Amino acid sequence: MNKNLWLLALCQGLFLTNNVVFIAINGLVGLQLAPYGWIATLPVMGYVVGGALATPLVARAQRRWGRQVSFQIGLAVALGSALLCAQAAFTGNFWLLCTATLVAGYYSANGQLYRFAAAELTAVAFRDRAVSLVLAGGLLGAIAGPNLAQHARNLFSVPFVGAYLALVGVALLSMALMALIRFEPLPSAAARAASAAAAPGRSLGQLLRQPKFAVAVMGAALGYGVMNLLMAATPLAMQVCGFEFSDAAVVLQWHVIGMFAPGFFTGHLIHRFGVLPIMGVGVLLNLACVLVALSGQDLHQFTIALALLGVGWNFLFTGSTTLAMQAYRPEEKDRAQASINFFVFATMAITSFASGALVTTKGWELLNYGSLVPISLTGLGLIWLAWHQRRITASAGPISRDNINHG
Repeated sequence: MNKNLWLLALCQGLFLTNNVVFIAINGLVGLQLAPYGWIATLPVMGYVVGGALATPLVARAQRRWGRQVSFQIGLAVALGSALLCAQAAFTGNFWLLCTATLVAGYYSANGQLYRFAAAELTAVAFRDRAVSLVLAGGLLGAIAGPNLAQHARNLFSVPFVGAYLALVGVALLSMALMALIRFEPLPSAAARAASAAAAPGRSLGQLLRQPKFAVAVMGAALGYGVMNLLMAATPLAMQVCGFEFSDAAVVLQWHVIGMFAPGFFTGHLIHRFGVLPIMGVGVLLNLACVLVALSGQDLHQFTIALALLGVGWNFLFTGSTTLAMQAYRPEEKDRAQASINFFVFATMAITSFASGALVTTKGWELLNYGSLVPISLTGLGLIWLAWHQRRITASAGPISRDNINHG
């Protein structure tokens, strides 16, 4: 674990600060400005749709200019989009707010690559722990995000303008930290062309037919989808139940602590027990979250449910990242990482819109029942991969023994 990893972990924390503020306030600002209540979470959806659309652009920038320059471009977009959001809130322009969050998705697509960049900053044997550590940097966002949203929202006469402007400072600080990180030097254009010609790697279709990669994509996308479905709806559900914004901020804070505090040990758990068992625990924690949420709508039930949801997401997402890195080759890195993030953003886009539409029309209870579908699919995917690997191991055993006997 080196200086570059710790700096990248801080950048991850600032990235999550931006995300938590967006999650805490975008739905509420949308509810104030939207012409119809059921489209209140459209600004939340815009953020993830923008991330999905930006995924191929970010992958191209990463290939052309490398990690350092591409990440700084993403941070510049974060700064500009925060200013646009502040302008939208100040003028009461709902569609400008949606546009601003759509643009901000480019920053999100870059930030989703921090965990993969972490694996390149350390030895192969420590990659799972490096990914876990950088994700643990999001703990900073758990503390700073809700407090920033709470204390900056009334800095100006128009609510939440101050919170968006505070994100400008977050982006500037992150740009300064990113400039200190020393990533692997980008090979020359000639070397990249020669490498691509010699080893172009498998196509996306071929990658997706790899059981490990397919389940890694499923775990990351559906794990993020369930988390986003319930998290984005929570501030709206709590407002309907009569809770203050400060209560929702505390619930989101414990949720994000649950998301990233385990990062200090998730990598060690994966190293000791294996990636599939840890992902399985993540599925069970998501199920526990739904059961607690369905048991009632008191403050402690919202808090416990969202904290369990956060830990479940951490186990699933860290595990999916580790599993994916076992399934692709170095020359397939950009294609594989971009495809994983695209599926994550596409799932989040659907759940961001669905969360607002369902919670405002059908209620918190039905929303939780609906989340059981992706949770079950993820669990079935893990069971299938474990069975597939056990079958391969069993069939390879006798062959290996025969080879030894006849050697």
